[in-house]
Amino acid sequence: MILPIHYQETYVIRQEVLRKGKPIETCYFTGDTEKSTAHFGFFHEEKLIGVISVFNSPSTLFQEKSQIQIRGMAVLDKFQQNGIGNQLLLHAENYCKQQKVEIIWFNAREKAVQFYKKNAYKILGDAFEIPEVGMHFVMYKQVMEY
Repeated sequence: MILPIHYQETYVIRQEVLRKGKPIETCYFTGDTEKSTAHFGFFHEEKLIGVISVFNSPSTLFQEKSQIQIRGMAVLDKFQQNGIGNQLLLHAENYCKQQKVEIIWFNAREKAVQFYKKNAYKILGDAFEIPEVGMHFVMYKQVMEY
């Protein structure tokens, strides 16, 4: 089951999956507290096991006026490879369609690129490094056209 969650609920999953061994403070993302940001959690037997957040964060890399950035998508290791990431991503995409978003974009970790490609996302440009996190690619998908 996927439900809206409070931004602070994302931290335990973000820390375990995306910021392993780093302080909980590194799990706060600029924009987490904005009213335009939405956070969703995947629950299994009433336990939060996956998260995804969508930010109203336009990038100058795209011309579309209505953009959403996905950040902090993470599923606990022991629940990965079970389609939960796909469900979270689809939920975020459906949310974006309801919001009449034209394009979804994000910085994908190198190891997640194939997952996103399978979901019809495309790479824009070359790989780049986010210090203390690793190599990333900008990826995007056209959601709606006007």
